[in-house]
Amino acid sequence: MNDPLIYLIAGEPSGDLLAARLMVALKEMTGGRVRFAGIGGEAMREQGMESLFPQADLAVMGLAEVLPRIPKILRRLNQTLADIAERNPAAVVTVDSWGFTGRVAKRLRAGGSSVPRIHYVAPMVWAWKEKRNLQLAGRVDLLLCLLPEEPAYFTKVGLRAVHVGHAVLESGAGHGNGAAFRERHGIAPETPLLCVLPGSRRSETSRLLPVFTETVALLAAHRPELQVVVPTVDTVAEEVRRAVWPVPALVVRGAGERYDAFAACQAALAASGTVALELALARLPMVIGYRLNRLTAMIARRLIKIPFVCLINLLAGRMVVPELLLDDCRSDRLAFHLTGLLDDPAVRQAQLDGAAEALERLGLGGDTPSRRAASEILSVIKKKGPAS
Repeated sequence: MNDPLIYLIAGEPSGDLLAARLMVALKEMTGGRVRFAGIGGEAMREQGMESLFPQADLAVMGLAEVLPRIPKILRRLNQTLADIAERNPAAVVTVDSWGFTGRVAKRLRAGGSSVPRIHYVAPMVWAWKEKRNLQLAGRVDLLLCLLPEEPAYFTKVGLRAVHVGHAVLESGAGHGNGAAFRERHGIAPETPLLCVLPGSRRSETSRLLPVFTETVALLAAHRPELQVVVPTVDTVAEEVRRAVWPVPALVVRGAGERYDAFAACQAALAASGTVALELALARLPMVIGYRLNRLTAMIARRLIKIPFVCLINLLAGRMVVPELLLDDCRSDRLAFHLTGLLDDPAVRQAQLDGAAEALERLGLGGDTPSRRAASEILSVIKKKGPAS
């Protein structure tokens, strides 16, 4: 009997990391007797999966940003469905990016596919529209949730949903070697170093790079020795390299360099997203900034129902990490909050303490989330039996 083929779809770099850790866990739990196909990025490629097409084709966020790319996305959707039909996998596991992966699940169900459909990372129905829980229930067989409160939103409409925990907890983000990073790149121990993370989608970097570089310029006016390190990913690496930085800037790639950079820096300026959890694990205090297209921002203001967007703040139930969003995402305000983190030990420690509380609530110290997710997936495959 052939080893089971699991078809993985991760539409953006954060999902790529989750899927790669899931692949590692699946290999360990099956003794390597598992195969993979699908769509992903560099982390999944490192685990031996060649993507059907570049992940960057799907890594876009916001209504106004998506509209001009609809024809290409629809072609990629049809290509994905054809590939799934040809390969007949034991399961389709979609990771985040519900805008695309949800359409894959919908078309598979509408076409009568009997392949189990598993979605990893629940859409934030509690932040946007709760009717999405009904949408998921009609499209997938199992939902793997990152946050402890999420399953209840979906089980009430008949969808099997399981809390597996957030795989960032096993990322290694808290085990970087800052001294080795500085020595490797010729950065003196006393040089002030700021970590800048302007996002993993072109739609993010195009809006955040200008305001982030302006923020660095304001900080550098009072810190002439300041340097920045910019960990980045395949999808936006060239754009980040082309940015005009007002101080020496080191652009790095790969998880090892990323986490060593975290350990080497005094503070971080980051786009909103999973990176906030990584920075919290690394005990690197941060300021979060985010901008959207005007149309997307207008829609977001009307729909978002939560007091914060940063996961650290949501988990803590209070403003632990400064988050400056939309019109508030200005260089002067970002620089003000970063100055507090760089210059005031009390401000710095207050954030570190609050972030530690949030991570404990997320499940830090428990079983690895990727192994729990892998166990659920393998259980579904075993119940279904071998693919025909």
